[in-house]
Amino acid sequence: MNAVRALWERLALYLPVLLMGVLAMATYWLVRNTPTPSQPEPAAAVVHEPDYVMRKFAVKTYAANGQLKSDVTGVEARHFPDTDTLEIDQAHIRSFNEQGRLTTATARRAVTNGDASEVQLIGSAQVVRAEIKDDKGKIQPSLTFNGEFLHAFMNTERVKSHKPVELTRGKDRFTAESMDYDNLERVMLLRGRVRGQLVPGNTH
Repeated sequence: MNAVRALWERLALYLPVLLMGVLAMATYWLVRNTPTPSQPEPAAAVVHEPDYVMRKFAVKTYAANGQLKSDVTGVEARHFPDTDTLEIDQAHIRSFNEQGRLTTATARRAVTNGDASEVQLIGSAQVVRAEIKDDKGKIQPSLTFNGEFLHAFMNTERVKSHKPVELTRGKDRFTAESMDYDNLERVMLLRGRVRGQLVPGNTH
């Protein structure tokens, strides 16, 4: 009986150590078998790819009062959601301002924003502002811009280019290496080699 008691006392001395060992092994097992948290997926890289394509199309936009704002046609158009732009092959764009004044833009390729109020024309680019009658009733001759690149802002009637351009106003003709024309302010800034031909009797 004394022997059993002595054995039990010895086991009682080592019991805390045994329990600590078991606990350590259980902790190690849990760590090894606990699933690691999933890493967040890296953000997908933004890709400049079209989300839809239109062929031989015509798109019209209207103002809140029902007035036609723009009429865009082309052979093919590709919409890019990352920039919300439309690339158009063989583009033909008609745009009307609030006064109903017509501006026409054509090019082999065009890049427009969502409502076609801003257009970059690339290759055989041309912008034509139709002949108009000003507030005083005086006829203002048509304006035609030609170049390999034109940046047209339809609503503000502004045309810019960092490449050579030709401007024709009635029978007058100007050429320059770059241009910034603001029709509302009636200001034209020509840079580089500027040449002009003024025809007497042309309407101004």
